[in-house]
Amino acid sequence: MIKKTKAGVKVLLSLMKKLIPVITLLAISIKLAACAGDADSRWLLSDDELKDRIAQMLIIGFRGSEATEESAIVKTLKTHAIGGVILFNYDVPSKSSPRNIVSPAQTAALISSLKKYSRKPLFIAVDLEGGRVNRLKPEYGFADFPSAQALGEKNDPDYTRTVSASIAVEISSLGFNINFAPVADVNVNPKNPVIGALGRSFSDSAEVAALHCASFISGHKSRGIINSLKHFPGHGSSTADSHLGMADVTATYKDIELIPYEKLVKNGDMDMVMTAHIINRNIDPLYPATLSSKYIKGILRTRLGFKGVVVSDDMHMAAISANYGYEDALVRAVNAGCDILIISNNNSFFDDNACEKAIEAIFKAVRKGDIPQSAITESYERIMAMKNKYAITR
Repeated sequence: MIKKTKAGVKVLLSLMKKLIPVITLLAISIKLAACAGDADSRWLLSDDELKDRIAQMLIIGFRGSEATEESAIVKTLKTHAIGGVILFNYDVPSKSSPRNIVSPAQTAALISSLKKYSRKPLFIAVDLEGGRVNRLKPEYGFADFPSAQALGEKNDPDYTRTVSASIAVEISSLGFNINFAPVADVNVNPKNPVIGALGRSFSDSAEVAALHCASFISGHKSRGIINSLKHFPGHGSSTADSHLGMADVTATYKDIELIPYEKLVKNGDMDMVMTAHIINRNIDPLYPATLSSKYIKGILRTRLGFKGVVVSDDMHMAAISANYGYEDALVRAVNAGCDILIISNNNSFFDDNACEKAIEAIFKAVRKGDIPQSAITESYERIMAMKNKYAITR
């Protein structure tokens, strides 16, 4: 024991001077080890770099049939490195048309302008399943295509592939590079107001649905168009429309609804999967698939082995917007495992600041540690890998 003398004090001070660098180094090492254990490297990216990566995770809807220097979407493209845009023919909030799509020549010119103004290569997305879900309407001068139900009833996979290739030719000629199709939902409930009743399912047989989904994907790939299989883990048994509110499938969901995803993941057919805003309380008692890591990380990634891009269904649909705060839902979706978030601005409301709010909410969550930056980086890398695979350079 050191006595409280001048000599003792000097010895103690000398020891402390020697120990301080060691203690400091040890503290830094502990912090680095803890951070590495979290896979959280947020200090490695500047704020601008982080926001650019977050912006790549967004596909945004907008108003306007042309893009000029004064257009709101052009200002967004110049300010934020957003991942993509989605075009519609009809504006739901105002119950009017046109929204973005008027004619083939106009649509091609709009897409060309969007690509020119974008800071980074853009996903240009559309919903063209055939039948009733088709943003490129025949009355606007576009081709007409049969519904999934009609293709399933014909049950000729080669014909389905031919129709799909024709769809891909039309949309690629306009400049689109993503089609949010085909629908993999098994027609468990033919009266389902958003699937069966609209003829969007290929079949009530999971095997037939999977077969035609594979043919549809093949037809698109032959023309360099990205598909997104939807709506994981299956919307076919629902009795409600998730555009209008939460679709609870706890009592109606059938295990066969997962079969198309199992088969297509195993065969390597899938590049992208869209989540459903459905809740099955037997799987997750609190959250719908889009906001649930039990679905995305547990079933899709781990159990099925899917390694591609996971995209949310529209985050403005009432199933999400009416039940969860916008910013909170975005954070939950990212933590659940969504790589891309669709913000259509085309459901019950339109928000001029939806893009900015999304980027800021996710950015703040990362900086607070509520989202590990590794999640952003992994999503960004998957997105860029898919853009490179399909040679999306503008």
